Amino acid sequence: MSIATLAARDAIANVLACHSRGVDRANAALLASAYHEDATVDYGFFSGPASDLVQILSTAQAAAPSTLHRTSNMWIDVDGDRAVSESYVLAYVEEPELQRLVMGRYLDQHRLVDGKWAIAHRTYVMDANTNTPSSVARPAAPAGSTGFAPQGSKGAQDPGAALLNHHQLMPSSQHMQKRSASMAEEQVDRLLSRAAIMDLVHAYARGVDRGDAALLRTLFHDDATAMCGIANGNGVEFADAIVDFVTSNLDRCFHSTSNSWVEVDGDAGVGEHYVIAHMTAGGNDIMTGGRYVDRYERRGGVWKFASRSFVMDWNSTQPTTYEGDGFYASLTTRGCFGSQDPVYAVWPR
Repeated sequence: MSIATLAARDAIANVLACHSRGVDRANAALLASAYHEDATVDYGFFSGPASDLVQILSTAQAAAPSTLHRTSNMWIDVDGDRAVSESYVLAYVEEPELQRLVMGRYLDQHRLVDGKWAIAHRTYVMDANTNTPSSVARPAAPAGSTGFAPQGSKGAQDPGAALLNHHQLMPSSQHMQKRSASMAEEQVDRLLSRAAIMDLVHAYARGVDRGDAALLRTLFHDDATAMCGIANGNGVEFADAIVDFVTSNLDRCFHSTSNSWVEVDGDAGVGEHYVIAHMTAGGNDIMTGGRYVDRYERRGGVWKFASRSFVMDWNSTQPTTYEGDGFYASLTTRGCFGSQDPVYAVWPR
């Protein structure tokens, strides 16, 4: 794969992420930025100009409870200044008495115009759905409490939007180095930086799910901060606190991250990543949907978290339906907390 193709795929993946961000934040300008001006769509309930769909979705979303459109499995094929993609989407939709998960795919055609990749045509395909009585819980934070994750919202009221704005306006750290490079070198550096940042995102999920505090500690700069509601504070101390909570209170946990949007500017970066966390505790299956809002810094050539905050958009609690025998009896390789998990036998340390 050429650097040009890698750059195109990377830019298109960010477009797909921005589309979901625009829908979920009821941000018409952000949503419109994912489409070319003459783009068209076919969603079934609407077929026509993408600009009309932008207004329909942003208006409807502004009055709706928090939604989460989780884009993943981004398969992108680039041919010069044209590309096609298939991406999977899991959409959370909440009604007063019902929680829906709608599973489908976006089939997109993309064009490169004036240096910008955007969607030229989108077809939505629905594959499956679930519809369950609502068990959402959004407890109010006690006065003075720091033990609650902020709740997702729309537009300027969304705490994730405020965090991103704060990160983007922050001055450069004294640890950063000024760089001078050609456009091509900057492009390659940006791609490599995004790849290193995505490694942080994936390592974080493994560190929590495996209860690996040693791994988590390596992901944060010494003066970094982290906040998820369960544990808040210095990033290195957070690693020990979150692992202690997970291994003491949960039977199992699984963090699936997707719809990753990352912007890199020299030795600084910001990002937003959608996450679905599945946990089993106290006889219940708990699912939480939300976003990680991050700031990253490269110091001494190494990218790490400077700040990581979790914003919760939805949650569901049901009696556990986990089964370990019967249909699943032959699946004898299973995950666990600690070094006995199968990944450590094959992953270089």
